[in-house]
Amino acid sequence: MKEIGIFYGSDTGNTEKVSHIIHQQIGQKKSKLFDISHSSLQMIEKFNIVFFGIPTWYYGELQCDWEDALPILEKINFDKKIIALFGCGDQEEYSEYFCDAIGIMYGFLKKRNARCVGKWPIKNYKFESSKAQKNKTHFHGLPIDEDNQAQLTKKRIVSWLKLVFSEINLLNN
Repeated sequence: MKEIGIFYGSDTGNTEKVSHIIHQQIGQKKSKLFDISHSSLQMIEKFNIVFFGIPTWYYGELQCDWEDALPILEKINFDKKIIALFGCGDQEEYSEYFCDAIGIMYGFLKKRNARCVGKWPIKNYKFESSKAQKNKTHFHGLPIDEDNQAQLTKKRIVSWLKLVFSEINLLNN
């Protein structure tokens, strides 16, 4: 399996926790974990398969570390990169902005020709609206709600990783 770069930003620790679970599930020999606030252009460019963990902050905004990373990301050629998005949000307190940051980052990456994988079913979430929605049935990536559905986090991650690896033909590697 090609090595996967997992980059996350986190203020509350939820996205960091989820990133560590993903890293453990993939394996430390097959993936490397990075805090986006301490990451360089070269660190991100090194990987052809990249997972971005993007929490939604305040009223549907990118978390500050991701805002700060945008100038670096704008310099990266995403044409041959495979990107899987995941992020944390609160579907009860911020129901009208649930995991918007996933959708914001998806739009940013699509404009740069990244191949985004890992769309996730909307089933079993309760929210008003989300920029993370790809269509009526799926999100652009994996939304995690550690505040209200923490008991589902690991199961969702395991299922999502199988889906992502199937899409990029890495199941048997």
